[in-house]
Amino acid sequence: MTEPTQPTDNVSTHRDCLAWKQSGSLTNGVYSISPDDKTILNVYCDMTTDGGGWVVFQRRSDGSENFFRDWQAYEDGFGTILGEFWIGNKYLHILTQVPTELRIDLEAWDGQKRYAKYSSFVIGDADSKYTLSVDGFGGNAGDGLAYHHGLKFSTHDQDNTQTSTTCAARNKGAWWYKACSHSSLNGEYLKTNGRADQNMGINWEKFKGDRYSLKGSSMMLRRKT
Repeated sequence: MTEPTQPTDNVSTHRDCLAWKQSGSLTNGVYSISPDDKTILNVYCDMTTDGGGWVVFQRRSDGSENFFRDWQAYEDGFGTILGEFWIGNKYLHILTQVPTELRIDLEAWDGQKRYAKYSSFVIGDADSKYTLSVDGFGGNAGDGLAYHHGLKFSTHDQDNTQTSTTCAARNKGAWWYKACSHSSLNGEYLKTNGRADQNMGINWEKFKGDRYSLKGSSMMLRRKT
């Protein structure tokens, strides 16, 4: 991930991808945004899906990036913005301080694609352990996040689950685990044509079941107007 920088007068930026779209930018790609007027972030904007103006904050596609990372890595973000990445929990908190919606796109190994959409999406601050709040499900993938609503984020070195099982270590990833998950899109990338142990890999239980690891996923957010 490109390191965030401090704003400068000669940098062209908008508050988010929606603002870029409203200004006439219609092409998918990397844009500079400043959601809180303090920090500039280089983000990938999806300008074509479902009306466009989305900030993509997670992408899985080929297993090229290691998602079995510690708390600090998930807080700061990691990966390659044009490949696989996680934007960083501290930036998710900043980006969701205004009314925000969430869209998740999923792809199975047989080419099937599904999506889940939530009309309300909030990530808490560091003190809350980046608690997830979601509501208003829609889409055809099934509601894979209702079970995780109100839960703290967990990594292998900071387990905030509600069970004795260390879910992040078991799944080789990080997520808002409970006991353990109905979805886990940051799990180990398994090149097994979908086959997986229960809730392992890149899993969305309501799509393909709890023993299937998906080929790809993307998570993106958009400010509501």
